[in-house]
Amino acid sequence: MAQERALTVKEAMSAAKSALESVHVRVIGEVSEFNDKPGYKAAYFSIGDGQATMPCMMWRDQYQASGVQLRCGVLVELSGVFSAYVPKGRMQFMVRSLQLAGEGVLRMQVAEVARRLEAEGLMRSDRKRVLPRFPQRLAVVTSPRGKAIHDVIRTLRRRYPLAELLVAGVQVEGVGAPEALVHGLRVAAEAKPDVILLVRGGGSYEDLMPFNAEQVARAVSRSPIPVVTGIGHEPDTSIADMVSDLRASTPTAAAEAVSPSIDEMHSEVESLGRHLGKALSHRLEGAQHDVRRLAERPAFSDPRVIIGSLSQRLDLVSIALNGALPGRLERDEQRLQFARESMQRTGSHLLDRPREKFAVSAARLHDLSPLAILGRGYAVCFASDGRTVIKQAAELSAGDRVHVRVAHGHIGAVVEETGE
Repeated sequence: MAQERALTVKEAMSAAKSALESVHVRVIGEVSEFNDKPGYKAAYFSIGDGQATMPCMMWRDQYQASGVQLRCGVLVELSGVFSAYVPKGRMQFMVRSLQLAGEGVLRMQVAEVARRLEAEGLMRSDRKRVLPRFPQRLAVVTSPRGKAIHDVIRTLRRRYPLAELLVAGVQVEGVGAPEALVHGLRVAAEAKPDVILLVRGGGSYEDLMPFNAEQVARAVSRSPIPVVTGIGHEPDTSIADMVSDLRASTPTAAAEAVSPSIDEMHSEVESLGRHLGKALSHRLEGAQHDVRRLAERPAFSDPRVIIGSLSQRLDLVSIALNGALPGRLERDEQRLQFARESMQRTGSHLLDRPREKFAVSAARLHDLSPLAILGRGYAVCFASDGRTVIKQAAELSAGDRVHVRVAHGHIGAVVEETGE
């Protein structure tokens, strides 16, 4: 039997490569490494199942055509053939097709919803509302039978028993859970609490899918009351977490986030009391120092320091007044006497000219008086009525009665004849 020829390393690797490429398989695994640097002709990554790891490569055009965005932790389903890279003696799986598997499909769907809501601005930090420090009413939206509600009640009883707790018990997983969560949020908001807690305990990624539902995310973002989420699945962040006003890792953490600790409040009050006491003591000491300093001033120990100069000024004014009044009164008395004598001298001659004018006027009035004319022998003839003065003879006829006024008395007469 002829001895077989020994192969070169390249020949051995080429034979292995040919043998491997004849094996076409489908495999499911979780991406553990991923390398997709710009300029590479292929995408290089590894998948594993916790017991073994398999290096993979996929030509770039095929990878981009798959529409899948690889990242560590994603569960994928691959189909292809095993091959070997001869120069390095390295085995690898050449991927012909790629798709998300199981949870990976859900993650891709959630990522698409998250991108759309983020584009609308529902995840902006400036939309996050500040939580009240001392809420009086808290509403919890969760399953009434789960562990989450007990964690919340226990935490609030321990930290902040003063708050009133309202519970909206709803379905949190399975078919119909998104609608139930939306309804629970609406009912909780109608009760007008200060904060709403949207919580549930841990579970698989599929169990938590209702909190990734678009309708739930929109209900959280539209809530008129601040919403705090506590969805117990630490490795992942749900879309409800992203749009809420505050995200906590667990229901207990959510309850702690909205409730001040009684012990912390007590310590804070004691600290404030100490600071206030010190401040008041310093203020009192400062006031006492000011009072002592003021009491040492001469103005408070001897009142004459303040009123001395005023008293002297009052004395000087009194002296000046006493000296000025008699002289002023004497001068005023002299002036009054002079005025009296001047009035007496002037008063005696004050009526001379009026008297003269009066006398002349009286004389002229006498001369013009009808009585003076009558006194010189004239008479005035009146009609029978005694008032109408007869100025012309034509005004009378024979037989008319007339009255004649003379200087002393009057005469009744009858006209016998008239003429010019």
